Amino acid sequence: MAPWPLLAEMTTRTTFELGRLQAYTERWHYLVLALVCAAIVAWVAWMYRRDGVELRRGVGLLLLVLRVTALAGLLAFYLHLEKRTERKVVHNSRVLLLVDTSLSMGLHDTTASAVPATPNRLEQVVSVLDEGGLIKQLRQKHDVLLSRFDGEVNRIGSFKKLPVQAGLDEEATFDQKPASSEPAGPKHGAQKIDLKNELLPQGTETRLGQSLRQLINDERSTPVAGVVVFSDGGQNAGIDPSAAIAASRDAKIPIFTVGVGSERRPANVRVSDLVAPARAYPGDGFHITGYLQSEGLADRGVTVDLLSRVAGEAGKTDEGKVEGSERITLGGRGEVVPVKFEITPAEKGRRIYRLRVKAPPEDSNSNDDQQEVDIEIVDRKTKVLLIASGPTREYIFLRNQLRRDKETAVDVWLQSAAPGVSQDANRILEAFPSTPQELFEYDAIVAFDPDWKALDGTEVDLLERWVAEKAGGLILLAGPVETDRWAQDPKMTKIRGLYPVEFNRRLSLMEEGRFGSTVPWPIEFTREGIEAEFLWLSDNGPSSQQIWSSFPGVFGYYGVRGAKPGATVYGRYSDPEAGSGDQRPVYFAGQFYGAGRVFYLGSGEMWRLRALSDSYFEQFYTKLIRHVSQGRLLVGSSRGMLLVDRDRYLLGNTVVVRAQLSTVQFEPLDAPSVTLQVIRPDSTSESLQLAADPARKGMYVGQFTALQEGTYRLEMPLPDGDAEQLTRRIQVKVPDLERENPERNDALLSEIAKRTGGLYYVGADAVLGARGVPPLEKQLSDRTEVTYLAGVTDRDFEHDWMRGLLIATCGALCLEWLIRRLSKLA
Repeated sequence: MAPWPLLAEMTTRTTFELGRLQAYTERWHYLVLALVCAAIVAWVAWMYRRDGVELRRGVGLLLLVLRVTALAGLLAFYLHLEKRTERKVVHNSRVLLLVDTSLSMGLHDTTASAVPATPNRLEQVVSVLDEGGLIKQLRQKHDVLLSRFDGEVNRIGSFKKLPVQAGLDEEATFDQKPASSEPAGPKHGAQKIDLKNELLPQGTETRLGQSLRQLINDERSTPVAGVVVFSDGGQNAGIDPSAAIAASRDAKIPIFTVGVGSERRPANVRVSDLVAPARAYPGDGFHITGYLQSEGLADRGVTVDLLSRVAGEAGKTDEGKVEGSERITLGGRGEVVPVKFEITPAEKGRRIYRLRVKAPPEDSNSNDDQQEVDIEIVDRKTKVLLIASGPTREYIFLRNQLRRDKETAVDVWLQSAAPGVSQDANRILEAFPSTPQELFEYDAIVAFDPDWKALDGTEVDLLERWVAEKAGGLILLAGPVETDRWAQDPKMTKIRGLYPVEFNRRLSLMEEGRFGSTVPWPIEFTREGIEAEFLWLSDNGPSSQQIWSSFPGVFGYYGVRGAKPGATVYGRYSDPEAGSGDQRPVYFAGQFYGAGRVFYLGSGEMWRLRALSDSYFEQFYTKLIRHVSQGRLLVGSSRGMLLVDRDRYLLGNTVVVRAQLSTVQFEPLDAPSVTLQVIRPDSTSESLQLAADPARKGMYVGQFTALQEGTYRLEMPLPDGDAEQLTRRIQVKVPDLERENPERNDALLSEIAKRTGGLYYVGADAVLGARGVPPLEKQLSDRTEVTYLAGVTDRDFEHDWMRGLLIATCGALCLEWLIRRLSKLA
């Protein structure tokens, strides 16, 4: 990353120089020049004194002056007078503010949980920067550059040094241009920085040492007064901070550390996670697993209860039915202890299951002693339609798997099969479902390199309506046979619109679609892919990543231009020679299409997971089908549904909410916006406006940031629906990596400051001098640099000067010649 542009002030100064003299390097050069000039003048004086004996005194003197003038012109030409405009450049001293935005900075230290009782750690930092006036204080002498870090460093904006006469109400600007002396402010087109939105806890790891070293290396050539880092001292990834200390000492840039958070962990037991299926079936057993994590309560015994109630009964005095109770022993510091319950539901409907731990009296926070999860008890099977242009291995393995699954009914349409061919499925179709009644009974469609040209226009419209309006789940696998045949067909625009990727144009390099590579390449998961639980091959993220890393990979992919705007890329084909530039080809991608979900695979090679274990292939498709079809299976009302990307989020994630709504006449709702109530884990709430999607009538979209750990409840009253409302729950958690050591690391932060010549402040408000230590602004030296830049020669002046010399010299010689002729001199 290049350094921030220097915010410089410039003034100019005009000087005149004799260019020939600049080339003289020795003193005797000047002596020789003086002697030559004196000799020439003496010779001219002697000559005119001899020639002008018979002339009047005034004429002789005039001739002498004219000849000396001509010689002076020649001397001036030799000396080469130059006009230059010199620039004085002032590079302001700069202070680099670096703010930790990892998820541990979202904790509240009164209870060491994320359920608020006091401002969280980042909110304390924002208060000091903004309301406390730290940035304004620093701008009296320095330019202030603000960045955030967690897994990587990201720039936020620059605050220019205030002019002496300016007030303290200047606005922040983004990436100000260098060499500008104008003050920052809205009147200059600057953008105001919203620190509360820019500084949100969102990183799943903290690379303190790596971020500091990168920032110092980027800025070491600039006049930096110091780096000020606000952090709890978490260091759980990346290089050791000693590398940053070495870089700081080498660049002579002091680091001032500001420690936020509590230095100790209070005794606490919490339900860190609650895992349950999204749906279950009457009479079929399923498991609900809770995970308990404790601090300071090792080897203590606690009772864990599982209760359930019918959805919609919240607020009643009856806590619900006790489904089970277990006595467990808590683990040591941060150790996670699972507790599992087996449930066999008797009736269909949506039920809320609550896991509650009866904590000991020392527990410092009762708000995290329970979690809830919604489970839909349905009495019907998931209906899946498989469409394949040919009997590939992927198709055969998945068909056999779904046929064995008692929770799934699978129908097939094998496009290359002859009429009457036998297939192991509930029903064998010979054509695509042609009526809404036939198509709308399916929850999901899995298409293996299908020949979409086999569908007529009415059937394509029906498929698009099934996805967009009926929340159908569509899984699309590209292939080497049919995909390229229809992808460029102008008549397939609506089919291409369903895909979350952009296809190449015909003039593009179609050979990018690579199938049949000689070596397999692993799938490179994006951050979204790592967090997507429907792609996990085990019960938790770390073990799933380990399984995927042991997977040799796939041999091919279908080359596309990239993901569509709004689509999510979950994985890429990792061959470094594939794709263009640094961007690897898309292999896994997904998107919402209206009310439905669509997922894309670059090739049909997940059957290769069976080389590791048959169960991995089965888990992959079971979870994927449930993911894309959840809109169909979790419909909250005949008039609409609430849709989110997933049921579980990390603290700091953005939650995008979609609502598909209709009127009492079951027509798409036509309103500019609708209101969603977001009820946080601490029981506070906010109203979120969902704006109408201009591309699809009846669809509304909005988003919010999950800043508290626990269960969020989303509620939306239906327009003209009396008491009927749509509800949805999501779980928000802090990843284990940020939970392991959430206390303030005084030892590390003080060492960084001490060894680099800085100072360690304990508490965000300490930098303002609130705790008896010198204010930060007094500790930062002004390192403003002044540089003089030599200007270029003024060519216009040079031209005019030479012309003037020529006229003066020639004029003097001509006048001398005329007088000599009139005086009858030789």
